[in-house]
Amino acid sequence: MFRRVAKGFTLIELMIVVAVIAILASLAYYNYGRYAFRTRRADAREMLMRIAAAQERYYTNFNAYATSVTAAPPAGLGITDATSEHGYYTITTANGASGDAQSYVLTATPVSGQAQASDACGALTLDNLGNKSQTGNESNGSCW
Repeated sequence: MFRRVAKGFTLIELMIVVAVIAILASLAYYNYGRYAFRTRRADAREMLMRIAAAQERYYTNFNAYATSVTAAPPAGLGITDATSEHGYYTITTANGASGDAQSYVLTATPVSGQAQASDACGALTLDNLGNKSQTGNESNGSCW
């Protein structure tokens, strides 16, 4: 008589395929999260550079740097919202190394999704001399 040959997949073969797909998906999700942190940092860098340019314009008019980002001139820069464009960072300013209004340090502090996810770089800083730094480490690519 004729023997009938089974066609199709067995349950074990199907479970192996599902396990491989799950492993690949978990690796992709992890790498996507790291990529998202790096792209969100561009939001902070852009806002820091914009406020640094505003500080330099302020300095040409008042011979001192502004002590506030949101206060109206002559006390501050008059920027209505110190949050970055996409809302991942807030920007603050403080007196720099000289301790008076002849220098400044801008700080971009992560908020919302960027802060809750604990980006390795932490807060980004920029001073009047162009020195760039961060409070965390650069384990997820260059912070600047």
